[in-house]
Amino acid sequence: MDKMQLIEAQFIKKDMPKFGVGDTVKVMTKIPEGPDKVRLHPFEGVVISREGSGAREHFTVRKVSYGEGIERVFPLYSPTIERIEVIRSGQVKRAKLYYLRGKVGKRATKIESKQEKK
Repeated sequence: MDKMQLIEAQFIKKDMPKFGVGDTVKVMTKIPEGPDKVRLHPFEGVVISREGSGAREHFTVRKVSYGEGIERVFPLYSPTIERIEVIRSGQVKRAKLYYLRGKVGKRATKIESKQEKK
């Protein structure tokens, strides 16, 4: 192992759940509200992409709020992420789901689950 991989190994959390593109996840992020107070803020949506590897890996989550699409990019091993919950597993045929940006309503969030496909 070179020095860069040794440094990256310190930042990688082992308790992250396995999830992929098409899964619906709830990301709980820490938001500071004062000098000694932190609250958890949920962001629930569909994972539309995953990129990078090792400590540099990040993923994009998309949700529709009040008719407006919101996308947020999270570094996978960020210290501001408290936990990631997988709400529903989805089966997709693409590595990137950027086509969901053009969809509206139920078509923007409806992805076949892995259980329904069998």
